Amino acid sequence: MKPWDVVAVGGGILGLATARELLLRSPDARVLVLEREPEIAAHQTGHNSGVIHAGIYYKPGSLKAKLCTEGREALYAYCDAHGVPYERCGKLIIALNQAELPALNELEHRGRENGVPGLRRLSAAEIPEIEPHATGVAALHSPSTGIVDFAAVARAMAAEIQSLGVTIQTGVAVRSITCHGATTIVSTSEGDIPTSRAVACAGLWSDRLAQASGDDENPRIIPFRGGYAKLKPEARHLVKSLIYPVPDPSLPFLGVHLTKTISGDVWLGPTALLAPSRSAYSLKEFNRFDIGETLRWPGTWKMARRFWRTGLTEMHFAARRSAFVEACAAYVPSLKPSDVEPGPAGIRAQAVDRSGALLDDFAFGTAPGVVHVRNAPSPAATSSLAIAKLIADRLAAS
Repeated sequence: MKPWDVVAVGGGILGLATARELLLRSPDARVLVLEREPEIAAHQTGHNSGVIHAGIYYKPGSLKAKLCTEGREALYAYCDAHGVPYERCGKLIIALNQAELPALNELEHRGRENGVPGLRRLSAAEIPEIEPHATGVAALHSPSTGIVDFAAVARAMAAEIQSLGVTIQTGVAVRSITCHGATTIVSTSEGDIPTSRAVACAGLWSDRLAQASGDDENPRIIPFRGGYAKLKPEARHLVKSLIYPVPDPSLPFLGVHLTKTISGDVWLGPTALLAPSRSAYSLKEFNRFDIGETLRWPGTWKMARRFWRTGLTEMHFAARRSAFVEACAAYVPSLKPSDVEPGPAGIRAQAVDRSGALLDDFAFGTAPGVVHVRNAPSPAATSSLAIAKLIADRLAAS
């Protein structure tokens, strides 16, 4: 078999965006995308709140700050060019009390350092101008934050690259990627596939593939299940755009928020609990291997000791919907438990190192002719077109 020029592992938005970028740089290249599921965008790309982040939260100078800012505008332009619906609905980050103002100040500083357009500080009296039913002592308004269906973006990318000659094969699980001289062998459930270069965007399984390919076992992917509730149709008027809390700066999660979606729903959440499976979209799903791997990782226990209070709060929210709704009603006081019904769930692939630290920035592993994406949580979907350029640069330099 003649080797492929590039094999991209993963049919989520990042793998597809990377295949597209590599093809744009080398239009005659033979490019293959492999996806383990029967369809593309089956996991994180298709199970998220659909927020196009503006770049407020991320430490200036970090990859997240740089690539989110670049990726946001590239994504809006891509949606315009390919007819994917989106809305620049804006976001409010609300401080509930004086104790949260220093953290809100820091977010404002980061947002301005990162070049977030139109960022504006609001007083308590100005909050209802944006969200009539919301309350707080102060807020940041980000008009450039938006919403989209990232699975629809992925489908548009798949159609585009297939029209340009890329082959996408679903139902093919990749076991390892190994170098043999000038040729790289991608070992799959359908046999070995030779290629000149390979990119692994394996999401929830990125650590396993990297380790099977000879990369370090550190960091490990620890799956967190994020459960959402949603507003009943008659209560959707309570939220006009996106309402977020001031997040805990020690965690890479943004806290419980109220999110308008491109479909017209309003989601509340998510919770953040250790998942019993890397695909536990249903609470009934349990995978012994997945949970065993999580529990055997030293970083899991060190993380748990550090954040046990947060874990108890999340379990309380998951067990008692009234407590969950009460947390949301702190921002929208007229919200009642009777306004809420069960919603969807997603799994976040969070990299945790051996010391128990939760990796907050994007992370990559590189070998000759191979790039492994080791940590790409939110805002990876927003940043996907910019991350694809970085991967292509690193692949060229490897």
